[in-house]
Amino acid sequence: MKAYFELQNRVLLSLGLTGSLLAAPISAYAQQANLKIADEVVVTATRFSDKYADTPVNVTVITADDIRNSTAKTLPDLLSEQAGITVHDFFGNNAATTTIDMRGFGVTGGQNTLILVDGRRLVDIDLSGVQWSSIPFAAIERIEVVRGSGAVMYGDGASAGVINIITRSPVAGDRTASISVRAGSYDQYEGQVSARYMGGRAGISFTGSNLESRGYRDNNRNRQSNALADIRWLTDKGEISIKASSDNQGIRLPGARMVQPSAGIDLLNTNRRGAATPLDYAQRAGNQLLLDWRQQISLGEFIIGAGYRDKRQTAYFDFGGFPDYRVTDLNVWSFTPRLRIGQPLFGHANTLVVGYDQYRWDYQLRKSNSTVAITQPVNNILATQETHAVYVHNTTRLGSRATLVAGWREERFRTSASDTYDLTAPGGAFGSGAPADSQSTSTYAYELGLRYQVAPTLALIGKLGRSYRYANVDEIYETTPAFTAQFQFLRPQVNQATELGFELNERRGGLRATLFNINVNDEVHLDAFTSGIGNTNLPPSRRRGLELDGRWKPVEALTLNAAYSYTEARFRAGTLVGGGGFGAFFANVAIAGKQVPLVPRHKANLRVTWTIATGTRLSVAGTYVASQFMDNDEGNTLGVTIPAYAVADLKFTHERGPWRLSAVINNLFDRDYFNYAVRSNQVSAADRYNAYPLPARNAFLAVERAFK
Repeated sequence: MKAYFELQNRVLLSLGLTGSLLAAPISAYAQQANLKIADEVVVTATRFSDKYADTPVNVTVITADDIRNSTAKTLPDLLSEQAGITVHDFFGNNAATTTIDMRGFGVTGGQNTLILVDGRRLVDIDLSGVQWSSIPFAAIERIEVVRGSGAVMYGDGASAGVINIITRSPVAGDRTASISVRAGSYDQYEGQVSARYMGGRAGISFTGSNLESRGYRDNNRNRQSNALADIRWLTDKGEISIKASSDNQGIRLPGARMVQPSAGIDLLNTNRRGAATPLDYAQRAGNQLLLDWRQQISLGEFIIGAGYRDKRQTAYFDFGGFPDYRVTDLNVWSFTPRLRIGQPLFGHANTLVVGYDQYRWDYQLRKSNSTVAITQPVNNILATQETHAVYVHNTTRLGSRATLVAGWREERFRTSASDTYDLTAPGGAFGSGAPADSQSTSTYAYELGLRYQVAPTLALIGKLGRSYRYANVDEIYETTPAFTAQFQFLRPQVNQATELGFELNERRGGLRATLFNINVNDEVHLDAFTSGIGNTNLPPSRRRGLELDGRWKPVEALTLNAAYSYTEARFRAGTLVGGGGFGAFFANVAIAGKQVPLVPRHKANLRVTWTIATGTRLSVAGTYVASQFMDNDEGNTLGVTIPAYAVADLKFTHERGPWRLSAVINNLFDRDYFNYAVRSNQVSAADRYNAYPLPARNAFLAVERAFK
């Protein structure tokens, strides 16, 4: 705690300076304060539609207009413009292999930031990652980024926060359609259609898209198609909605660029775009169906939600002539009823939300050495995971200035797994099967928060809470010291967090500043490079830092958005057992006080949008990311880090009548950079690492035609 307050002292000067710089031009408009954000309706914080000012949470709402003005090509690009969010991308090809990290969790950022689509979990019980490109921009109504909250409402995996992608639904008066085409560098072509119609009581919304790209790297062709539909019926006191979606992707996998100075190897510079794995590929197909019934009753409002999602993934890895072919099937069912009751409590306005969440995942992984032999797999892994949770969340208005929030969640978790090994299968002579095993456990989350409106334009926010994460199937299936398969169940990861901040919102701009501290215990860690460890609960660690984001509109035609993050992620104590060697050599690595890999200490974003004339805009965006230790370098001993980088993007948009023309240049100054690399743990190659270079300067042109 002492270190936390030392951090506060170090950044107060920065807070004061930045606050004065932004507040000075804003203060001239204090008499005409227009708190737009207070009127924003957000659903993620309480799972019901509520005004932002009614909940003491740190929320950023990215609107459809924000998306249209952004230079971002993909959802992770868009999210990386926000304070506290970093991106790790392998190939830079339509976000096909991209993870995001909020508040410094590094390589496990994808499992510690909960991603939702329309309030349903998109993060699964494997390590396949979120399929970002399955959600076209044209289908998005808005995105709600909730930092430091969400565990009470959503449970497992909301360690750093929640990102809820809310898709478009038909609303009264909708009779619109659009078609767009886009073409650009690396033979990228995309077509997209969307339409919305709302009659008296029923309506439909539809979006479909198809993309093809050769990719920046060799052997990185990507094909992606998506379709989303939303059907809605209005009832006397509510509505019923059905959302259906489907996506399909095929991508070639070029692998990494090896660097080993002691051997004179530097493929990162001598053959940046080459492919180390010219035969590798992956395919993915999925479908989703969601049902929501929302109804007003005498007590308040209730929602009954149910959902189903399936996903099939196939992947081929050549491994230098020792092929590995895998087929993974996943089915997910969810049932999420909840009730909101609005009744005074001791004379104060009060809202109580109670709910129940049930999720079930059925998982199957078949492993073979060829596409033909998969009918007789070497290993057939079956796993089932179920979670049952109840939660309560209470919001009390303590007078006209203060809002108090308290919440609790209790969740029961059960997983069971089996592995059938076939010695007679092609390629099965040198394998093993894991004995069937299971795990049952339970844990809890809580949250306590206070928002105090000091003045009409200034609010203070304080929060504390507990969150958790369970290990997923890919994190428990590993080997023993004798290299035989085994299910290695881990303790749930537990996070204790505190947060302090303020918000200043006025007619022409605003500023938000947040200090946070997260103490992590039993962090779930995948270490597939060591024998007998495989997966483990790490020694305790800590994430703490400062987030600043502001918006200023000095004149009507000019808007400035800025964000800055300072993140310090360190291990508080302990040793990583067997984390430093390979083969017959295994060394322990002292990690107490060391920095967590893949966490840049500084990150800054700036976007300037200039409305040149009616319907004509120019947007310029810049991103700076500081250096970071590579994955698998928990000891910080490699001596080489992922270099700091700065990139700039440019976007020109012109609208005339029903037409819209957009031209974008990404990586404007043609920087060579990468944001993911992993060090080797072979004793004989202590200076070796693999990096994944990202695209050089690239551009695209898009044309859109709207119909009414």
